[in-house]
Amino acid sequence: MERSLPDPGFAGDDGAGDEELDAALRVYSVDGRNSPVLVALSRARLLVPVVALLGETEADEAGLTHDKTADIATVLMRGRDGRTALLAFTSLAALTTWNPQARPVPVAIRDAAGSALQEGAAALVIDVAGPTMFVVETPELQQLAQGHRLAATPHGLAWVRGG
Repeated sequence: MERSLPDPGFAGDDGAGDEELDAALRVYSVDGRNSPVLVALSRARLLVPVVALLGETEADEAGLTHDKTADIATVLMRGRDGRTALLAFTSLAALTTWNPQARPVPVAIRDAAGSALQEGAAALVIDVAGPTMFVVETPELQQLAQGHRLAATPHGLAWVRGG
């Protein structure tokens, strides 16, 4: 029986950042307005890094130690205030600036936000090593994890279902 991996929905992804999200982050770095970034995040792909963690080791007859098992894990970061955050990146370049050994897993913001909440994280930190770091806090994480998006309405910006 042939095995296949599920399609993550990002066929042909070259690891480049989303142009709308990159532009919103550049504006955010100047004026601090987070709403354009949240609007762009609603439609963008992120890369969540996974890293290898050494499990068990064993020594051979010559006394050399070898990996016996290893696991992979997403990366949580603990802030100065004690809260934890899941890391995510807008592009492969941003991820490798942080850690060239990490492996990218492409995900929609809904999945990244949902994973952060499942892990008990209070935030999602995007591009921790730059060029512009952005933090999605718990209230926005909850909205994004439910598949909501921030959109313009006749009454201003509001969280709306799907799309």
